[in-house]
Amino acid sequence: MDLTSSSGGGGGGDPRQIEETKPLLGGDVPAPEGTAKMGAVPCRRALLLCNGMRYKLLQEGDIQVCVIRHPRTFLSKILTSKFLRRWEPHHLTLADHSLASATPTGYMENSVSYSAIEDVQLLSWENAPKYCLQLTIPGGTVLLQAANSYLRDQWFHSLQWKKKIYKYKKVLSNPSRWEVVLKEIRTLVDMALTSPLQDDSINQAPLEIVSKLLSENTNLTTQEHENIIVAIAPLLENNHPPPDLCEFFCKHCRERPRSMVVIEVFTPVVQRILKHNMDFGKCPRLRLFTQEYILALNELNAGMEVVKKFIQSMHGPTGHCPHPRVLPNLVAVCLAAIYSCYEEFINSRDNSPSLKEIRNGCQQPCDRKPTLPLRLLHPSPDLVSQEATLSEARLKSVVVASSEIHVEVEHTSTAKPALTASAGNDSEPNLIDCLMVSPACSTMSIELGPQADRTLGCYVEILKLLSDYDDWRPSLASLLQPIPFPKEALAHEKFTKELKYVIQRFAEDPRQEVHSCLLSVRAGKDGWFQLYSPGGVACDDDGELFASMVHILMGSCYKTKKFLLSLAENKLGPCMLLALRGNQTMVEILCLMLEYNIIDNNDTQLQIISTLESTGVGKRMYEQLCDRQRELKELQRKGGPTRLTLPSKSTDADLARLLSSGSFGNLENLSLAFTNVTSACAEHLIKLPSLKQLNLWSTQFGDAGLRLLSEHLTMLQVLNLCETPVTDAGLLALSSMKSLCSLNMNSTKLSADTYEDLKAKLPNLKEVDVRYTEAW
Repeated sequence: MDLTSSSGGGGGGDPRQIEETKPLLGGDVPAPEGTAKMGAVPCRRALLLCNGMRYKLLQEGDIQVCVIRHPRTFLSKILTSKFLRRWEPHHLTLADHSLASATPTGYMENSVSYSAIEDVQLLSWENAPKYCLQLTIPGGTVLLQAANSYLRDQWFHSLQWKKKIYKYKKVLSNPSRWEVVLKEIRTLVDMALTSPLQDDSINQAPLEIVSKLLSENTNLTTQEHENIIVAIAPLLENNHPPPDLCEFFCKHCRERPRSMVVIEVFTPVVQRILKHNMDFGKCPRLRLFTQEYILALNELNAGMEVVKKFIQSMHGPTGHCPHPRVLPNLVAVCLAAIYSCYEEFINSRDNSPSLKEIRNGCQQPCDRKPTLPLRLLHPSPDLVSQEATLSEARLKSVVVASSEIHVEVEHTSTAKPALTASAGNDSEPNLIDCLMVSPACSTMSIELGPQADRTLGCYVEILKLLSDYDDWRPSLASLLQPIPFPKEALAHEKFTKELKYVIQRFAEDPRQEVHSCLLSVRAGKDGWFQLYSPGGVACDDDGELFASMVHILMGSCYKTKKFLLSLAENKLGPCMLLALRGNQTMVEILCLMLEYNIIDNNDTQLQIISTLESTGVGKRMYEQLCDRQRELKELQRKGGPTRLTLPSKSTDADLARLLSSGSFGNLENLSLAFTNVTSACAEHLIKLPSLKQLNLWSTQFGDAGLRLLSEHLTMLQVLNLCETPVTDAGLLALSSMKSLCSLNMNSTKLSADTYEDLKAKLPNLKEVDVRYTEAW
């Protein structure tokens, strides 16, 4: 059968055939002369949408190629008959503009431009080559034969798509009438939505065409802008807008924040970005678009109420947000927006002060005070008259007085400080910094413009909203722990005052994973605990927030020597100041410092005692401390048994009552197995100076108790934790107990990594039982 003489009237009613020949820019594409003579009709099985077949867009592939030129003579007609056809294998690439072969020889010596392809059809007549499709080109036909019907259909739809996209790019590059352009954009969107091809580029290609169109035509009216946005809205439901389109959306949000397009079209787009975006660093314009969208919501009449409802919609109605990327993306948007508010000040930095200098009153390096010794004095009315300014402190020995405490600065190199920090360590303010820096000097004079001020207020309010969700608070605290704000923001009184609500929420949360983020991420770096403590750059009260932070940290797992030592080195002044004002948490802190012998200097110890005795609550707690110390000395007095076993079902109170009944200075082996003791009994166990063997088998002793034991019982040699609720968090603390020889962790929540870490850090460990654990 001759290809050139066959009739093709069998495909006129196919719905896909109609879809594939939709007009471009409102005009019908005339059928090339000779096409009607071809005997190819669309294959109904492959083209009907109802069959549910989906294909991936081909970019390249192997296929058989045969080119047939239209016969002009009888001889050429014979040479092009099916009995004399020659097929060539080629690796074809579907580029943006043409169909080309990796080996440009034979039939495919020259690439075939999409503009030269007049039609793409499937061969379906009787005795036609199997799995074959034809491309009609001027002067001939290109036959492509695939290995099976699926590949043939995949090639067919991919070629159709490439051809259509190429034509749309060409005709939309030179628009004339915008009403026709809008019609063609809608047709382009419909084509992408109904295509059987499934690929990211299927929806991205129309968006990129529209994006380029908008970037090259900046003189459109606002109504034309909105019409185009509405036209491409269906594609944005499942696809991120390209960068140039994000710029266009940002401009629309800034210029028309009250437009209904912002609510109706942009809302699902931004929701998808927040739920699915993985890295704003790779697509910063998506972040900028989200930022401008939220600001547009804030410009509505309801203002922050609309923003609040949007945040609620992102979280969902349940107590747990089902989308893990929402919070990190929202925080990233907030941080970038807050940074932009201070960008003018950041870009104008010349010799701007560091955060340490801001805390010290923005002093220039040449004017900075040298390291001065200090000593604490008892309050005296005579010293109040000697109050002087900071500038005078640089010139002579002065006394700075507050209503409760006085600090004398002496320019002597021989005097010993009451409490010294590490030499050269400028990560924490010393006692001079805490008491001498006035609130007026601890902040910079920053005046934001009206727009920046509104932006700052909006995004700080969002951070406050995020901190109100219990399930988001742990992750939010972790993200904000490194203090990811510019130093200009931390020195801006309005910002730190508004952000104080977020820090307060962290301090009120009883979960360790939340309030532990108040501390710095590493040594030598400030944390929120330092910034909002008295003398800190963000402190604007008399220490109420600082006291609540200390209270929650001490009430958790931080009742250790290490935490108390850090307070003594860096925040002793504020602690004493608040204790003088009757703050019970600070009174307890000072008592613990004395009880655990944190303070070595006698003068400082006397000052703490005087501070405690100056208030009723302090005096009462100090008397209780003295009673405990007398009982401790009696308990630790040499004598008593060397071995002790508590009866089954004994409690913490029973253990405390037993140990208070006599001297246990010689006790070396204590068995609490199968009792009901908890971590609370650790406060009594650490008072046994000779204890070497401790059996806690099948008790409720947990992580908090282990941490306390590791701080004090460093000479413990045998420890049995079998069937206790301890986890990796507490077991890791045992790495400081270098004397351990035998350790039983049978049936605990020990992990393999923690076990390897303990083996590496406990050189004397010889007997270990890890049965029925992950490390077994």
